[in-house]
Amino acid sequence: MLSFTGSLFQINPALSNFNNLKKRSKKNCASDCLHIYLQAITCIINYNMGQRRDVFQAISDPTRREIINMVAHKTLNVNAIAEQFDVSRQAISLHVKILTECGLIVIRQEGRERFCEAKFDKLNEVSEWVEQYRRFFESKFDSLEIYLDKLQKNKKYAKKRK
Repeated sequence: MLSFTGSLFQINPALSNFNNLKKRSKKNCASDCLHIYLQAITCIINYNMGQRRDVFQAISDPTRREIINMVAHKTLNVNAIAEQFDVSRQAISLHVKILTECGLIVIRQEGRERFCEAKFDKLNEVSEWVEQYRRFFESKFDSLEIYLDKLQKNKKYAKKRK
């Protein structure tokens, strides 16, 4: 039998003999394959969950952008946020979790209630990224404007000469 450990597949020596595998029923073989598949997926999921989320992931989803907009105006509990959307509370909780992992929302527990507060310091990263492209395109548009003005002047000059 193969098992997934880390990034390597290992063969169980007791089951490595092909004849032993042939003798096993199809039901057992399928369950072994399913076990291998589930182990690999679990490792992949656990690996991905350990990675740090960035602010760009938070703003990539329209639901999360709307949640950010809502908590920017006032502190809300998760139920109040969920009431504003036509999706399950679990889906909203997942969005809130992603926003928390990105550092845009802080959850404050008061008794049984969980309140979401906005912390927008991390949005400076997005602002700086957008700003560099704004400056780039402004310079291109300025150059285009100068070129178009030059063409207009040449066109007017050509008309006067005729």
